[in-house]
Amino acid sequence: MSVMDKLRKNSKLKHTEVLSESKFFNEKEMISTAVPMVNVALSGSIDGGLTPGLTVLAGPSKHFKTSFALLMAGAYMEKNPNAVMLFYDSEFGSPQSYFEQFDVDPARVLHTPITNVEELKFDLIAQLEELDKKDEVIIVIDSIGNLASKKEMEDTINEKSVADMSRAKALKGLFRMATPYLAMKNICMLAINHTYQEIGLFPKAIVSGGTGIYYSANNIWILGRRQNKKGTEISGYDFVINVEKSRFVKEKSKIPITVSWDGGVEKYSGLLDVALAGGYVTKPSNGWYSHVDQTTGEVDERKVREKDTLLEAFWQPMFDNTDFKEFVKKQYSIGYKEEVSMDAIVND
Repeated sequence: MSVMDKLRKNSKLKHTEVLSESKFFNEKEMISTAVPMVNVALSGSIDGGLTPGLTVLAGPSKHFKTSFALLMAGAYMEKNPNAVMLFYDSEFGSPQSYFEQFDVDPARVLHTPITNVEELKFDLIAQLEELDKKDEVIIVIDSIGNLASKKEMEDTINEKSVADMSRAKALKGLFRMATPYLAMKNICMLAINHTYQEIGLFPKAIVSGGTGIYYSANNIWILGRRQNKKGTEISGYDFVINVEKSRFVKEKSKIPITVSWDGGVEKYSGLLDVALAGGYVTKPSNGWYSHVDQTTGEVDERKVREKDTLLEAFWQPMFDNTDFKEFVKKQYSIGYKEEVSMDAIVND
């Protein structure tokens, strides 16, 4: 008997396997969303997507955090027709119609109202303990940032005005306990959180809730935005996904996504900035765009307006006939050297 066989036989844990045969790494499935640059922000690849584990979406109020979470959850539930969503709700700002906008059937959502961190911790761990690896479940927490601790609530009820040091500790314990379950049972969990501005000469956005979230998360996004206007009217927002932490994407990557009032998330938004920076598309004249032949360097005589660069007809030939997908992977995925500066793609 080899040493490897001896160690495996003697292990008291049923999931012990040789790494090359381990199901924890060889059977991880990515759930692609309909939006290529969201997939890039999650995995570094246009064809990638959401993986089991914790993904945190952080930002100020009205920064589309719940919408991004439902976009991903909807993709998971579309791919798994028997899947259900476990939705922990502390904000109570998402009616049934909001779920339906992202093709999530409310009848497949278990809505669980929560008022404090301890309620979330006890119920979540109890649910994770009972789930099997074959169970198709996605978990959404909306939100962590809005949750008080049990102690803070009790102090308020008793009219005590004292500092609460228990919240960060409770959150750290929650994610420390949940993380192994998510990995071992192949469960995706999306947690919405708030940010606050660090005090100092050069303030930056800080994700609330302490260090436990950073230790446990596969992905942490900090969302920024600027207004999109048609004339004087706001028509939507240009969002920037700032990758604060990722196991797959280069940290500090900036990924642009556009959301319009009339069309929702623009499916192909963000790709144009990357294609221009990489030389796959050029701007022969103001307001017009053309493909560039990657073999000859010649500019395609056919030109389209900017609004037409949001159509599948503009991007599918690039996906099928060029190495653009590989360029995107080299730009964003861990393990590759950037080919162009991030500043050439997104300027905050």
